[in-house]
Amino acid sequence: MSDETELRAVIADYFEALYHGDVAKFRQVLHPLVRLTSATDGVLVNLDLETYMGMVAGRPSPASRNDPRDEGILSIAVSSPTTAHARLKDIYVPKRFVNEITFVRIDGRWQVIAKVWHFSL
Repeated sequence: MSDETELRAVIADYFEALYHGDVAKFRQVLHPLVRLTSATDGVLVNLDLETYMGMVAGRPSPASRNDPRDEGILSIAVSSPTTAHARLKDIYVPKRFVNEITFVRIDGRWQVIAKVWHFSL
């Protein structure tokens, strides 16, 4: 399987975890040392995995609210045998997100090591 094909599968799992609020699936996709960052409101938000998992577990999932799905890969690039990047779009109603996702390949699989997002209403 090519790196891009593997990355697309990880991204599909990411979108599923996001839509269903699936903490266990997120833990497969996100590296334990992942950083999740945004400055949308002019204040730097910088989350670790456990803080983000608490947020996911504590909010209603889009699936539970029957929210529409509007997600996709805007770009994807494999930079080296161990690094890759994707620009993704998704929605958590009413917010629309653009995410810059950085991947590392470690232990034979791709995982998200960094996510930087911006949202608009």
